[in-house]
Amino acid sequence: MARPALSAVTELLKPITWFPPMWAFTCGVIASGVELADRWPLILIGILIAGPLVCATSQAVNDWYDRDVDAINEPNRPIPSGRMPGLWGYYIAIGWTVLSLLVALVLGPWGFAATVAGLLLAWAYSAPPLRLKRNGWWGNTACAICYEGLAWTTGAAVMAGGATPGAKSLALAALYSAGAHGIMTLNDFKSIEGDKFHGIGSLPVRLGVRGAALTACAIMALPQVVVIALLLHWQMSGHAMAIAALLAVQLIMMKRFLETPRERALWYSGFGIPLYVGGMMVSAFAVRFAQELSA
Repeated sequence: MARPALSAVTELLKPITWFPPMWAFTCGVIASGVELADRWPLILIGILIAGPLVCATSQAVNDWYDRDVDAINEPNRPIPSGRMPGLWGYYIAIGWTVLSLLVALVLGPWGFAATVAGLLLAWAYSAPPLRLKRNGWWGNTACAICYEGLAWTTGAAVMAGGATPGAKSLALAALYSAGAHGIMTLNDFKSIEGDKFHGIGSLPVRLGVRGAALTACAIMALPQVVVIALLLHWQMSGHAMAIAALLAVQLIMMKRFLETPRERALWYSGFGIPLYVGGMMVSAFAVRFAQELSA
């Protein structure tokens, strides 16, 4: 049986997509307020699980079940191009799932449960019978929870020895997770033809290009406004001003994105989203600072 080249396996697992959950996990670690000095092995294992394991699993699962769609949208991907022959894409998805579960045992009950939840969402998003991605509202919600909210709360809980994260940390995790729904929509602009042909109701298919772009921008911006309001309420005005500045730049970029959404979705993902996730880290440090002041 033919075997895929290592380069094809790496491409299937898409390292470029690992950054968001790794970053969100790190935000949770920072927001926990726990000293980092003696916990680096645990932190590194958590980052490994968030990105190269669970996120990579989700990419392999998605590419396997999207192979017919990708044959239209992106025929050069490993599976439709034949560089990932036979059932190898499926085998890798299964193997990475098992490996993720085994490594997650190190993180204790909370970390293991969060890994199970993330893997269930990954499979539910792509695989029948649920295949949540057939509905852009549900599918993007599953991705946003897995990539941002779940990773953040796991980082905070693991650092606190399995204790439930504080209310401030949970609120920020929920808000940035909600905003990430809009980020996921940006990725759907490149696959409109294949999604239509195979009955996948992404938001650009359901709402049209203009409607989906406006919706994505609103979903990304509004939670950040709430974050700013919360930080002001918590008397973290410096952090609130920093996030307001980041949001102001995003709004300028959104205006340009909305002029030609389909052509500029990738551009906004590359330059606008880093400002969004930068605000996540600022808010995480705000929670940490608030805890230090109250100690």
